[in-house]
Amino acid sequence: MTTEFLFTDHDFSRIRTLIHRRAGIALGEQKRQMVYSRLSRRLRELALPAFASYLDQLEARHDGDEWQLFINALTTNLTSFFREAHHFPTLAGHVRKRQAPVTVWCAAASTGEEPYSIAITLMEALGDRAGSARVIASDIDTAVLAKAATGVFTTEQVRRLSPERLRRFFNKGTGTNAGKVRVRPEVAALVKFSRVNLLDTAWSVKEPVDAIFCRNVMIYFDKPTQKRVLDRFAPLLKPGGLLFAGHSENASLVNPAFRPLGQTVYELSRTPVIA
Repeated sequence: MTTEFLFTDHDFSRIRTLIHRRAGIALGEQKRQMVYSRLSRRLRELALPAFASYLDQLEARHDGDEWQLFINALTTNLTSFFREAHHFPTLAGHVRKRQAPVTVWCAAASTGEEPYSIAITLMEALGDRAGSARVIASDIDTAVLAKAATGVFTTEQVRRLSPERLRRFFNKGTGTNAGKVRVRPEVAALVKFSRVNLLDTAWSVKEPVDAIFCRNVMIYFDKPTQKRVLDRFAPLLKPGGLLFAGHSENASLVNPAFRPLGQTVYELSRTPVIA
């Protein structure tokens, strides 16, 4: 097959190594075409003839904007409001029993649907107590975080929400904003967005939290990386705190501190030992 840019096996191997080192993502051989498609946009933008030229430039810099664009290009962002809906009644029941203030960390915020779903759940479950609650919404991808912070969505993106939730938690756009909605200020006020790379040696999230949502992230990590991340999640959870994972992820397999409650919800079952 003729391609626009030279893309060798060695190039793909270098990319797999770099994205694993920087973001923990383990790319399988089946992701080769996806990698070519997404990164070729950067080559066009930079007017480079081959992937080797791009990777040479990237590796010549220890850090910088291009590294972030590289990570953004290879990050998958599939999300929706109240995705894996069974988790949210569990969260509601959990936070009703917790002492104020309640804090939930959404560790893969993407374009915002998940953290805003968490904020809506907190408002519904806590009532007047929700004013002191917080949702820490983080992601490695700066482009999706910028979009999430606007709180603006198309009517198609919110079409599965009940009419009651749409009326209570969203403002409907008019004029040039017709066909769009924006989360109401009282919802947005609960959510704080920030960039966090789960592989970084230090996280900006340091306060104890009542629950962590890290859904459909671990599937992109190999087992050693999964273990390192979960080892660091455990000390951040308050006693009895919950970890919400994706439908194909199993936290108990790589960290005995988490006890499975069913439906990919895990409870911190013992006080973690901090090495």
